[in-house]
Amino acid sequence: MYSLDSFRQAQERLLGVAVRTPLVPYFPPHHAPAKSHDRVLRLKPESLQPIGSFKLRGAYNKIATLSEAARQRGVITYSSGNHAQGVAFAARAMGVKACIVMPRNAPKIKVDATKALGADVVMVGAASSERRIKAEELAREHEYSIVPPYDDEQIISGQGTIGLEILEDLPEVDVVLVPVGGGGLISGISAALKMSGSKAKIIGVEPALANDAQQSLRSGEIVTLPPERVSGTLADGLRTQAIGHLNFEMIRQYVDDIVTVEEDEIREAMRRMMSEMRLVAEPSGAVTFAAYLFHEAKLPRGRNVVAILSGGNVEPALLAEIMTENDAQSELKAG
Repeated sequence: MYSLDSFRQAQERLLGVAVRTPLVPYFPPHHAPAKSHDRVLRLKPESLQPIGSFKLRGAYNKIATLSEAARQRGVITYSSGNHAQGVAFAARAMGVKACIVMPRNAPKIKVDATKALGADVVMVGAASSERRIKAEELAREHEYSIVPPYDDEQIISGQGTIGLEILEDLPEVDVVLVPVGGGGLISGISAALKMSGSKAKIIGVEPALANDAQQSLRSGEIVTLPPERVSGTLADGLRTQAIGHLNFEMIRQYVDDIVTVEEDEIREAMRRMMSEMRLVAEPSGAVTFAAYLFHEAKLPRGRNVVAILSGGNVEPALLAEIMTENDAQSELKAG
């Protein structure tokens, strides 16, 4: 069973390993200074972590809690990129062998970074189920310990340390926007906040093409989407076909709603985050800013809003393309 202590213990393990990321206020250009009653957005840039995403938190916490014998045998995971780097970084820090199963359509920048951290990389097809099955097969063959990307208590506890930091820096937080892939990040943040007594509304954000968590929350059972649909979103870190079982139960208990954003909105959010805040966001990390910019009417009322920028590992070519897109074609009106 979860308790607030599980998040606090993870926070202690991560001291000196993970960056304690700040809350960065967003000041829209060409707007008058915020008045006392205006809504204020703050971004929490997990892109500043050593691996460029929040995934370091959960991966390190999980490997740190394995037995010495298990660490000596090595670890394995399956990931489209950011969790891969988190496991590789944590394993190297603790002197543990790491094997990572990644999809062939993973961004090259993420594959190269994972290999550079010393992990063995095995490539498979695009389906998230395919890489999980391959990892389980290799784990049995080599007696590796599996470090799941999201459906695991220690992973969730590590990600939940973000929630503790938000509450320490902004006790009066009203709304927290969190990207949703497999559900580990929103499970941890929402549980840590609600267990701490916060009344903040927790809102998940997904691409419309990969809204399995939204469908699951509204139907009351886990919904699985086909790989050809979820692979259509630019947000590669959110291409999971279904949320984890443990994550689903925590989302049902602690999350207030899940909203979706469109592909052009994600691109515009990336562009504006870079040009207006000087923050680099990968597509998966930009979905929360997109929700704030274009779907504010769907969000709960409240003055203090925090949006999680979950990662900044974007292909340079994609970032250049997005930053130079024709303004007339990409201009969107906030809704």
